Amino acid sequence: MYLKEGCSLLLKVHKPSIPFVLNTNPILKSIPQNDQNEQNPVIIEESEVLKRLKHENDIGLALEYFKSIANFKSFKHTPSTYHMMIEKLGHKGEMDAVQYLLQQMKLEGISVSEDIFTSVIRSYQLVKTAEQALKTFYRIQEFGCKPTVRIYNFLLDALLSENRFLMINPVYGNMKKDGLEPNVYTYNILLKALCKNNSLDGARKLLVEMSNKGCEPDKVSYTTIISFLCKHGEVKEARDLVLKFIPTVSVYNALINGYCKDVKVKETFGLLDEMVEKRVYPNVITYTTILNALTDSGNIQHSLAILAKMFVRGCSPNIHTFTSLIKGLCLKGRLLEALDVRDRMIKEGIFPNEVTYNTLIHGFCLVGNMDDALLMLNQMERNGCNPNIRTYSILIDGFAKSGNLVGASEIWNKMISLGCQPNVVVYTCMVDVLCRNFMFNQAYGLVQNMVTQNCPPNTVTFNTFIKGLCDHDRVDWAMELFDEMETYGCMPNVTTYNELLNGLYKVNNVKLAFKLVQDMEERGVEFNLVTYNTIIHGMCSAGMLEETLKLVGKMTVRGLKFDALTFNILINAYSKIGKVEFAIQLLELMRKVGWHPDIIAYTSLISGVSERIGLEAAIIHLSKMIDEGISPGISMWNFLVRYLVSKIGYGGAVDYMNSILASKSESTS
Repeated sequence: MYLKEGCSLLLKVHKPSIPFVLNTNPILKSIPQNDQNEQNPVIIEESEVLKRLKHENDIGLALEYFKSIANFKSFKHTPSTYHMMIEKLGHKGEMDAVQYLLQQMKLEGISVSEDIFTSVIRSYQLVKTAEQALKTFYRIQEFGCKPTVRIYNFLLDALLSENRFLMINPVYGNMKKDGLEPNVYTYNILLKALCKNNSLDGARKLLVEMSNKGCEPDKVSYTTIISFLCKHGEVKEARDLVLKFIPTVSVYNALINGYCKDVKVKETFGLLDEMVEKRVYPNVITYTTILNALTDSGNIQHSLAILAKMFVRGCSPNIHTFTSLIKGLCLKGRLLEALDVRDRMIKEGIFPNEVTYNTLIHGFCLVGNMDDALLMLNQMERNGCNPNIRTYSILIDGFAKSGNLVGASEIWNKMISLGCQPNVVVYTCMVDVLCRNFMFNQAYGLVQNMVTQNCPPNTVTFNTFIKGLCDHDRVDWAMELFDEMETYGCMPNVTTYNELLNGLYKVNNVKLAFKLVQDMEERGVEFNLVTYNTIIHGMCSAGMLEETLKLVGKMTVRGLKFDALTFNILINAYSKIGKVEFAIQLLELMRKVGWHPDIIAYTSLISGVSERIGLEAAIIHLSKMIDEGISPGISMWNFLVRYLVSKIGYGGAVDYMNSILASKSESTS
């Protein structure tokens, strides 16, 4: 195998600011040279300057022109020309030059207008330096500009965009001190800030304050608060609030999104009908939100019904609608139908993008069809849609799951040759495929290479490596890797411990597993169901049933419910030691809590009952199993035949088994 090394990640180089000096006095060809002749000056109109600046795409040339005409007596820059130049510089992130222009306006005695100041704030927001916008705002009066509600709104919005919540409240306080009354835009920004800061009570109070001050909330206000309530599971409150005003489509969309997250299909469809009754017509966002929720929950039939309803009501699906449906079909393994939807999408004039192709590629990878996944990659490239890092990570992961090292390596090499730098996800997938092929030294080398390539491994990378080692009984190395994690800045999580515990119990290292459990508790790592099942299985295998019962008690106290695996482990353990009465009780309890006993549970129980009680009792449970629609596996028949042969001989065993099958056949007919 040969893997091309990834190129080092390029460090982001700080863009040098444009040098800005007004008195350079160059002479441009576009300006008549006799302009300097005082007796016969050429007058330059403001409109001409504005037009030239507006249409000059090269910021350097626009700035050179701006500087040049400032040195001629036939033209003096106006607030409008300064505004135009400040906007252009701000759009390019040249904030030093913007500050210089503001200072120049101050020196020339030109007052900075509200529009210019909002442009400056918006520019700082664009380059994500809202704190500098705030500092400039505190000097507002130096530039002959008075604070206005509009300027405050722009400043608050800039602070909000960077989640500077601690700065927003003082600025709002200053606004009130300046005697300025907040308008609906101000309140909407404050609402968004409170919602982003997860202050539900604050958002409620602000909504009341708006109404008390005669500033009626608009659709943005209601959409913000409805979305926030739904996000925090307060869907009923959101619904009650909607009933108090005439909602718009955006408000309904927010509420529908809340119902979809709770998978309340009936209520969602009810809202859809209610919208039509109130003549608030659903749009493509409405339908796509519902369709996406339905596909995520595996409800493909309702998803297709939503698509049909869209066409009937004259609402054209967009790329997100089609891609959501394709995703749902792919997750169900219905790839031919997913391709049909893709074809329908193209007929509608909507061409697949990276997300659509990645969804289809992922679908083929899920079912292990890597040939068609590669064909989809080729089709993606032929149609001018460039694969991205997500595409490559899906393919490498697909090859990793099937253990195909050559396929994964070829995709890796293709990615590197095209200049696409692997991210931590891609590296982790390659670690996985190397481990599956017993190439642990190469996997370790790749982890070390991640650091040199400025793409350090994360906890998932180490978990993947540890799992690979434990799966192949290299637990000693896995423990060394566990100790090494923190040197890479990675903290072990519950998955790390689960993989290690599973590996330790596999090699019967109960003592070290016990120490690892203690380490989990000391670090405050919360046990999950997988942890409990792993420890229970390990203890049962070691014959530590008393300790197992104590652990089961702890599990119950912490509110974790058994799953089918927990029951199967316990039924098997108690059946093996002959405590079949308790195993039978566990089987009945399994039914009561909503789990249907499977072939594994019955095999363990029947084996134990046969040894402890006798064949007749075992046959009763075998009959129950068949009645429940569970067909005995080959291993169970082999066990029963061997047991019968040892008791009544080969001929008697055959006759006995035939009689069982005949009686079950008669009862079913």
